Amino acid sequence: MGFNVTCTPGKKAAAAFMRVTEHLPALVVYLDPVNVAIQLPPFPGGDVVLANFCRELAREAAKLAAEIDPDGEAAPPERGPRHRLVTGDFGDSGGGF
Repeated sequence: MGFNVTCTPGKKAAAAFMRVTEHLPALVVYLDPVNVAIQLPPFPGGDVVLANFCRELAREAAKLAAEIDPDGEAAPPERGPRHRLVTGDFGDSGGGF
């Protein structure tokens, strides 16, 4: 059964990892007021399918967040160290003379 749903997050929207049972992990998206639970597929290898889907969802959600709120992104990693230790002939940093 396939269907499409379009929702918008309310002010109290959230997402959470939870366990429905000991062996049934789920990702729950609380859209305020609509809730969606994404559960482990009931077939062999379903755990890998769900893990791959969650990774793809995280990547695509990060792209969307960066697109609509670029100021909320963390600074990119620096290309190199900010300071350099200059050593003398004897391996020390010098006596200042």
